[in-house]
Amino acid sequence: MYDLIVVGSGVLGTFHAIHAARMGKKVLLTEKDQYPVNATVRNFGQVVPSGMASDWFPYALRATELYKEIQQESDISVRNNGTLYIPSDQEELQLILELKATMDQSDYESVLLSSADCLAKYPSLKEEYCKGGLFFPQEISVEPDQMIHRVIAWASGKYPNLSYKPATAIVECQVVGDEVRIVSAAGETMHAEKVVICNGGEFKLLFADLFKESGITLCKLQMMKTIPMPEVQLEGNILTGLSVRRYESFQECPSFKKLSNREDQEELRKWGIHILFKKGIDGSIIIGDSHEYAEVNHTDDLGFKINHQVNELMINEAQRIVNFDVHKISESWAGFYPQHKSKPIVEYDIDDRIHIRTAIGGKGMTSAAGYAEASIQKIYQ
Repeated sequence: MYDLIVVGSGVLGTFHAIHAARMGKKVLLTEKDQYPVNATVRNFGQVVPSGMASDWFPYALRATELYKEIQQESDISVRNNGTLYIPSDQEELQLILELKATMDQSDYESVLLSSADCLAKYPSLKEEYCKGGLFFPQEISVEPDQMIHRVIAWASGKYPNLSYKPATAIVECQVVGDEVRIVSAAGETMHAEKVVICNGGEFKLLFADLFKESGITLCKLQMMKTIPMPEVQLEGNILTGLSVRRYESFQECPSFKKLSNREDQEELRKWGIHILFKKGIDGSIIIGDSHEYAEVNHTDDLGFKINHQVNELMINEAQRIVNFDVHKISESWAGFYPQHKSKPIVEYDIDDRIHIRTAIGGKGMTSAAGYAEASIQKIYQ
């Protein structure tokens, strides 16, 4: 008998388990696959509180703090290289000036850079693209294909009251008397006082009827990784003009609604493309990404194939920004994450014992660890 069972060991589920274990609860963390394989490992590994909407900014700050704390005890691949936003025109430059003012009011450190400053710090950028920069020195990056595995290993050793059970697909979850009974696909039955379900984009195993009416959409992203280029100086989280036009923190700036839609970016907008760069520990550089959407009942329509036209659009736009050869691609992949049309996250509380937390959108790596702490506190309030 557990105090809490968490279904799903992506970043959202894992930190629900960690925060409950910190409270002294006896916790079981389950994962349907042999290890997490979805949104938590298929992203850039950028942790950027500066890009969050104001109501999620505190969660992102807390998540960054937690990552740094864990890194002091065990290497989970955290690197404090900062975040740089690069405007490509005067409209985007105005937005970073307004975000700078907002961050100053919050006492969140940021540094305005001139074009010359950016080129001196990041000589891989093209002068004709870069109109300046806004740098956040305290922000971090992680290696997405390594981070969650290392966090789970650290947590399993740190908290003897936290157990991890991968390759365990939960197919039944129901309240029986004063406890919750869950059943795995292998027929194993487990019991807990409460269950938290962080199922990501898996809507067919548990409470399928609920998700059919949820208003969730699934987003498909395409990303690429270059061969290792250790000589390229492009450290940290690099976000460009199209990111400035997309990220939620900029959408709260006064000038955002005045943005014009440039004709030369119409095809990029069609595929939801905005260019980010993230250099890995091995010197390879992740480039992306794009966004395609399908409603919760039609997620299979997104398919699993890579659209090479979309990759070419991203490569061409990326080459406008940097002076190294972005065509040296070693791999390309698609990532998927659920989000809601009008909610920052989907929360369902069933009989005060079963708690669903999913559809955190593209902000999971940045803010899930902080959000999960508040969520657990609310569940056990």
